Amino acid sequence: MIREKTIPHDIVIDLDGPDGNAFVLLGTAKRFARQLCYDDTETSSMLADMRSSDYEHLLEVFDKHFGDFVILERSIVE
Repeated sequence: MIREKTIPHDIVIDLDGPDGNAFVLLGTAKRFARQLCYDDTETSSMLADMRSSDYEHLLEVFDKHFGDFVILERSIVE
């Protein structure tokens, strides 16, 4: 059987740890954008959108762009 190649969900970012820091996530997004050949305008726009509001918005934008291959995980506080 031949199947279509898929992108594995190997990348997990623990938002409770140091990788969950907003500045680290911005740097990670910039690195991923470079690896995925985003042009400078698209990268700048994405990063500006990530910075435009609060932390939850930053996570939503990150997930929108990279959620196909990155899992963001955190503890749920009730």
